[in-house]
Amino acid sequence: MGVYLVSVTAQDWSQPGEDGYGDVAAALNTELKRRGLPPYELQAAGEAPGWFEEKVSPSMDGFVALCRTRLTDAELSALLDWSVLMPFALEEEIVLPVGTAYSGEETVVAGAPQVLALAERLARVVELPVDAIPTDENLTLSMWFLEGGVERTARARPGPWAEDRDAAFYVALYLRAAQYSMRYGCPMTYS
Repeated sequence: MGVYLVSVTAQDWSQPGEDGYGDVAAALNTELKRRGLPPYELQAAGEAPGWFEEKVSPSMDGFVALCRTRLTDAELSALLDWSVLMPFALEEEIVLPVGTAYSGEETVVAGAPQVLALAERLARVVELPVDAIPTDENLTLSMWFLEGGVERTARARPGPWAEDRDAAFYVALYLRAAQYSMRYGCPMTYS
């Protein structure tokens, strides 16, 4: 079991109730309209051939410490405090009065471009070998870190990233999640 960061399908995005995100989608579109922005509609035709799924399992302590030394409090909040990541830019996070299984009474919505910029900045700081990190299938990133791929890469491409691999995992996780969201135009959330 555990917590996973996952992409949201068009079917799940439109379905209300416990099994979907229709309530979040409706509340978000109401708020976007209030701000003079167009509504967001996730189209099934534009979906990725698979889906994004990564297990959130390593300790976050080193990652949070890295963030506290390299990001402002507002940037740290933008990177970590969302419960739904959207594939478009937002000037600021949107707090919706709708809960999900993992967000409690409210849902905090953030834009993937902002999260991507922060993750890219952290990747540069720790000299993360982004091109060596697999992106193919579900749980590829998790398995790469847990089953030896990271060891081989660390030997071939040492650097600050290899000194705290749990922190490097989260840098890679947020980087890949934001990239995926933007590439396929889909929300990301925790499940």
